Amino acid sequence: MIEAADLSALTDRLWLWQAYDPDVKSDLFASAVKTAEGLFLVDPIPLASAPLSELTAHGHVAGVLVTNANHPRAAVAFARDAGATIFSAEPIIGELGGGKTESITGGEIIPGVAAIPLAGAAAGETAFHFADHGGTVVIGDALINFEPYGFTLLPAKYCSNQKEMRHSLRQLLDWPFERLLFAHGAPILSSARTRLETLLR
Repeated sequence: MIEAADLSALTDRLWLWQAYDPDVKSDLFASAVKTAEGLFLVDPIPLASAPLSELTAHGHVAGVLVTNANHPRAAVAFARDAGATIFSAEPIIGELGGGKTESITGGEIIPGVAAIPLAGAAAGETAFHFADHGGTVVIGDALINFEPYGFTLLPAKYCSNQKEMRHSLRQLLDWPFERLLFAHGAPILSSARTRLETLLR
């Protein structure tokens, strides 16, 4: 799998790394969120040793989160190295090659970290909400933010049911959040909930 060479600090509790994957003709984004329990890695792709050491200097890896069946990526390797659990929806568990896993159906994983199932996108699509510092949501494929599309819904041809997905995404508006991070696309670091509300009107 491709390896990212650099780590970007978005805040003192939020990091991003990315690399272009020629197989899918797209940039893959991975993120880390620091909580009171430690670091949670979302849809991680391999990261070069120096930036990985920089990241883990901020805390131990408390868990690895996988947003959908398309994104096992390097979750097993990260979880094994850290002795951490991978949290994902049931359809993804079988793709995780013997890593330590916990199936999630929605709701709080630990205090301050919640899983929000999103029907209609990829199999097992789940967004993750982090409550600290005004709130952060990390999402897999249901929303994207890259050219030529901009910030929008996953195109219908990639959805199991785009109408159902659009309805499911309204659940996110029940949660307070300032920031929205993607598996594909640049993060939105302020007023993200307001932008999503506008998109879903």
